[in-house]
Amino acid sequence: MAAPAAGPVRAVPVVGRDSDGAPRTTVHVAADEQVFPGHYPGFPIFPGVCVVELVHRSALATAPESGARVTLQAIESTRFLSPVFPGDRLTIELKWARRGEHWRCDAVAGTDRGRAATVRLRFTEGSTPC
Repeated sequence: MAAPAAGPVRAVPVVGRDSDGAPRTTVHVAADEQVFPGHYPGFPIFPGVCVVELVHRSALATAPESGARVTLQAIESTRFLSPVFPGDRLTIELKWARRGEHWRCDAVAGTDRGRAATVRLRFTEGSTPC
């Protein structure tokens, strides 16, 4: 999966599976990401919106059904628990569940130091833009 041309970060999730078969991605947060100089000068922290974007990209790369096309409808919740720094490896564990006409993706993003964020996204099937 290539990074979108207009995306806030260049990092691309690498898809894998947990020992129980659940989808997981890993992302190297490069120190030269364009968001670091302004967030914050002298003490760079990866912005929370960029963590959410990587969760979104990870969800798209691990659609709940083989070949399914899903479209983001809502960010239902986010909780930022600890900072992500330049050079960190972000691991994103995803759990998909059908909720009526929608799909819900619950994700936990973490670094070697522990959980960095929890994110819940809602998707619809098809290509209707949000």
